Amino acid sequence: MKEKEEIRLNKLKQIDKGFYNQNIEYIAGIDEAGRGPLAGPVVVGCVIMPKDSFIEGVNDSKKISEKKREKIYEQIINEAVCWSVGIVDQKEIDEINILNATKKALTVAIKELKIKPEHILVDALTHINTLEIPYTSIIKGDATSYSIAAASIIAKVTRDRIMLKWDKVYPLYGFARNKGYGTAEHMMAIRKYGICPLHRQSFIS
Repeated sequence: MKEKEEIRLNKLKQIDKGFYNQNIEYIAGIDEAGRGPLAGPVVVGCVIMPKDSFIEGVNDSKKISEKKREKIYEQIINEAVCWSVGIVDQKEIDEINILNATKKALTVAIKELKIKPEHILVDALTHINTLEIPYTSIIKGDATSYSIAAASIIAKVTRDRIMLKWDKVYPLYGFARNKGYGTAEHMMAIRKYGICPLHRQSFIS
């Protein structure tokens, strides 16, 4: 590992270390993927990493190429103490709105963890149901906390894989490329073909 990357990772772990220094062993990082797209689910990743975890390349998932994300994802899930995802589909997003859907997916992800965390670090969200587990909301947490960054990669890779599967069902919209986001190509396809069942009608109307 290059010295520059080692320095970056040490900096990324500072927030997490502050909690470890309080004799907290199990810290869960939480982040979401898919709040902004026009189609598909919102996915929340939740992960408890070992204290000494030091995976090269862990960062805000948006700053990592798709190929590199896939590789780091495999390293994270193999090394994690435990991990989980919460998924809320487009139909429920339309029913309860994207913010509430994200919060619901977060609670589902916490419930799915095999080990109960002692503290949760979450990217930006507040007023959430963490099942009475103490939590800290961190603005831009995916870029400043190692645990949240790892969770962001789990969420992003999980959601991207879902959209790749849906691309085979609805190939007209380019979901494999745009992952449901409102790219020019995607918007043109909507204008030409209308919407499909994967689209969030509350976002399109």
